[in-house]
Amino acid sequence: MGRDIDRLLVVLVAVAVLAAAAYVFLGMASPPVVPANGTPVYGYRVVANFSHDPTAFTEGLVFFQGYLYEGTGLYGKSGIRQYDLASGEVLKSLDLPQQYFGEGITILGGRLYQLTWQSHKGFVYDLNFTLLQEFSYATEGWGLTQNGSHLIMSDGSSTLYFLDPVALTVVGQVQVTDNGNPVVYLNELEYINGEVWANVWQTDLIARISPQNGTVLGWVNLAGLLSPSDRAGADVLNGIAFDPAGSRILVTGKYWPKIYQIELLP
Repeated sequence: MGRDIDRLLVVLVAVAVLAAAAYVFLGMASPPVVPANGTPVYGYRVVANFSHDPTAFTEGLVFFQGYLYEGTGLYGKSGIRQYDLASGEVLKSLDLPQQYFGEGITILGGRLYQLTWQSHKGFVYDLNFTLLQEFSYATEGWGLTQNGSHLIMSDGSSTLYFLDPVALTVVGQVQVTDNGNPVVYLNELEYINGEVWANVWQTDLIARISPQNGTVLGWVNLAGLLSPSDRAGADVLNGIAFDPAGSRILVTGKYWPKIYQIELLP
């Protein structure tokens, strides 16, 4: 009996090690995010939905002057697009060279900024998608937004970086924490009414962050947003856009067939 128990323990340890290795390999090196006690958590109501290209690996989403702009990822499939939201029609697009994996985008001062994942290179375009310049950064590139004066960038860690939009250099940073605990995997970003909203990669959660000190002010839980039929073939939640004129919050994900307009519920 003793040897059988020993063998069983060996098997259980081996299974645990393999499971942990698989967890890390799949990019889930830390446990799922659990909002801290006392931090507000919001649900949602779907106000409307719009068609979305289910082949788009969404990395960035911006609503600007009546149009939706999207940055897509994957090597050989990355680019930027301008959409008519109501019809889903792509009005113009630009593909990145195949060596780049596109990431977050934002628009500031009539310029569209785009990150790439591990190439340490970003691009600046006019709104006709003419390339104006390239820039470099030391970290990976994940999400990108702006607060009217600075670009705000994530790199998959718990840090948000503030960049001068002209010099394109880091001029400040904050660590994002919830009740003192670092919040990692900050991905696609959007600036909404003085807060930075961040998709947390591999979760259905959006963190609402104070850009002044990095404190998580609240969480938005979008679990169940996709129906079971729409979930087939879809990847993770990733993509937040805000239409200030209509106070509309738009969300989508990688390979999602729909974009959802939501309003928050307590």
